[in-house]
Amino acid sequence: MKKVLVVLIIFSLGSCKKDLKISQSNISVQTEQSLINPSGKTIQTRFNLPKGFKRESYQKNSFQYYLQNFPLKPYGTEVYLYNGSLKNRQDVHESILDISVGKRDLQQCADATMRLRAEYLFKQQLFEEIHFNFTNGFNATYSKWRKGKRIHVKGNTVTWTNRGVVGDSRKSFDAYLVMVFSYAGTLSLAQEMKKTNIDKMQIGDIFIQGGSPGHAVIIVDMASNKAGETRFVLAQSYMPAQEIHVLKNFNNQRISPWYTTKNLETLHTPEWDFTKNNLRRFQ
Repeated sequence: MKKVLVVLIIFSLGSCKKDLKISQSNISVQTEQSLINPSGKTIQTRFNLPKGFKRESYQKNSFQYYLQNFPLKPYGTEVYLYNGSLKNRQDVHESILDISVGKRDLQQCADATMRLRAEYLFKQQLFEEIHFNFTNGFNATYSKWRKGKRIHVKGNTVTWTNRGVVGDSRKSFDAYLVMVFSYAGTLSLAQEMKKTNIDKMQIGDIFIQGGSPGHAVIIVDMASNKAGETRFVLAQSYMPAQEIHVLKNFNNQRISPWYTTKNLETLHTPEWDFTKNNLRRFQ
């Protein structure tokens, strides 16, 4: 479980937890057409466009392009937890992102969105843009971390110390992420991000409810038609920490895994409900 900074960070506990009835079903494709390409190796090639829709196009160095082309594990792969156990629900996912979940119960819902954002910025060497707030408001900037500073937590006091190694090695970056995941969560991320409207939705935006419980899902693909309807694909981690996976659309299996903005007031995902006002964007 995540560490807490006295009362101010206690909300990070159980940040993705919600009482649900557990149901199991075999993996199946139930769509209005062939929207699933089992041989596709990325989000963009695994999920076909709905008829009449055109996929949003982005520059190759953008966060949006990074997510659209994120590699996926073979179709039909099961979701595993951080400890090697299977997720108790194997009916909610359509595919799994090919990225590690780690060995600790840290990379939960908000953490997964932060992980994807941080990995993109790290790959682009945009080190100055990698920063996340702890639940008590402390700004954990990677630019300081790579200069050899480290984060010291004592009670609810968080400070920088000069006891690290200068550099941006993979090992050091992973250690930074562990620190962020330990003290940040849905509450801090929801407060840190910028609110955005559904009609301005972009890939990389997040539906998030901060608190305890709370949850977050990230938009990893989008498409639109001439009538002005936008459809989008969502990915999540959950609690306990588990592999990041693309969600099915139980509310409209005919277009699954795509969701639609048409008449969207409440977004029903398999393990959480959001409202259109929960949409946020990284700053």
